Amino acid sequence: MRISVVADVHGNVEALARIAAESERLIILGDLLDYVDYHEPERGILGEIFGADAVMRFTALRSRGAFGELRRFNAALWDSLDDPAGTLSGMVQQRYRAILDVVPSDTLVTLGNVDVVDEWNRVAGDLLPYRDAEAVDIDGVRFGFVAGGVRRGAVSEAIDLHGRAPDLSRRPWRPFIRDVREYRAAVESVGAVDVLCSHIPPDIAMLRYDVVPARPEMAGPGLLDAIDRFAPPLALFGHVHQPLAARARRGRTECINIGHFQRAATPFVVETDRVRTASGAVLAQPLAGR
Repeated sequence: MRISVVADVHGNVEALARIAAESERLIILGDLLDYVDYHEPERGILGEIFGADAVMRFTALRSRGAFGELRRFNAALWDSLDDPAGTLSGMVQQRYRAILDVVPSDTLVTLGNVDVVDEWNRVAGDLLPYRDAEAVDIDGVRFGFVAGGVRRGAVSEAIDLHGRAPDLSRRPWRPFIRDVREYRAAVESVGAVDVLCSHIPPDIAMLRYDVVPARPEMAGPGLLDAIDRFAPPLALFGHVHQPLAARARRGRTECINIGHFQRAATPFVVETDRVRTASGAVLAQPLAGR
């Protein structure tokens, strides 16, 4: 079986529909939402509500790594609305329904750091529950899934101008960000698999580094430990849109960024017969490709 794997859909439902119709089986590794469209600032959730100028300021703060200021700016935008929670909920649910309408019922979905868990559960939870801390067998190949992103550890990013920790429960935009212990526990629950699937990369410098903002992006705590312990033939992920390197070998494991689907609109294809063969042998050739 040839399995199409995509990540970082970010609202490109038209391309996703095409790939879904062409694929034998589809896996989505998170970031279905287009909260901010860095290429077309008038689009995306933030652009549609607050306009392109707000998105350009958002982008500039993120590019500088001014995450504390970015969070305050983001919070101020939402505070300017009469019903921020209702406005956001409606837009997110609309986007998730569009995804649900174009993917087959046997699609395997995990969520990324931009996704909103509660809204996905409301729209798709009974029909297409997201996969996390679990493994699924497809054609004799065991795929493991770890959802979400991980909270940055810097104390300076977690406090406001008055030295207080932010009350994240009051913010309308609540992306899927986990603490380190929770993320590690999800990885450990997956156990031994043939293909380790996550949204964010393992902690390998060249895979984490995004050349456009010129900094390392978040990495998944425990992913590298699982790779070293179980040596799955493949570890697949997305999140880093312009990586310094798209793949790296770690022992027997090919660690591969499967690409920024919003822009490339091309899936990464895994051939299950080759993965089955490789699970008991030292790899000599790449197992998958576009």
